[in-house]
Amino acid sequence: MNLEKMSDFFTARVETYDSHMLSNGGKEGYEKIAQLIPQNVDTLLDLGCGTGLELDEIFKINPLISVTGIDLTKAMLDKLKEKHPNKHLKLINASYLDYDFGQSLFDVAISFQTMHHFSHEEKTKLYRNICNALTHQGQYIECDYMVIDQFEEDKLFDENRRIRLEQGISEGEFYHFDTPCTVDNQIKMLLTAGFNKVEKVWRKENTTILIASK
Repeated sequence: MNLEKMSDFFTARVETYDSHMLSNGGKEGYEKIAQLIPQNVDTLLDLGCGTGLELDEIFKINPLISVTGIDLTKAMLDKLKEKHPNKHLKLINASYLDYDFGQSLFDVAISFQTMHHFSHEEKTKLYRNICNALTHQGQYIECDYMVIDQFEEDKLFDENRRIRLEQGISEGEFYHFDTPCTVDNQIKMLLTAGFNKVEKVWRKENTTILIASK
């Protein structure tokens, strides 16, 4: 198994990405995350926004919402811009792990199926930055692939380390390999990052939605 650079992986799949995600039962998750965003929200941060499948649903409910979307893959952002040329969209081609979101700028932050590639340390640092970027009583809503037990999580992280070592991939380089965490570990990371309350509000098979509140 040869790992692909993260941006290359998604660039190569941009034309089939939407149909792939929707045909694999993702539509229900996109609809659910849109429903969970309070309707009075003005500013939204979308991490790993891709082609904007979650935004397709959010704009149906709140067409005037102002969105800042960050994604590593420019081809994905171009697709999103084509779909929603008249929406309040600020699109940033960057890694959200390194980007400065600012302080107290967003009512809500979201991510959809993008966080299951990173270590606990990387996520906790990112969640701290997200928490700081939210306004008073702001919320972060994450929909992602989360495993059931620690054994499964450890097995995937070990396999990722083994393959990266075998292929000479340095730490910190973005390569595509799924390393989902348990729901309990996700909640612990969010609390450690500074959120006051974290709830699991939805789960279908391994796809889970958590809401973290300041």
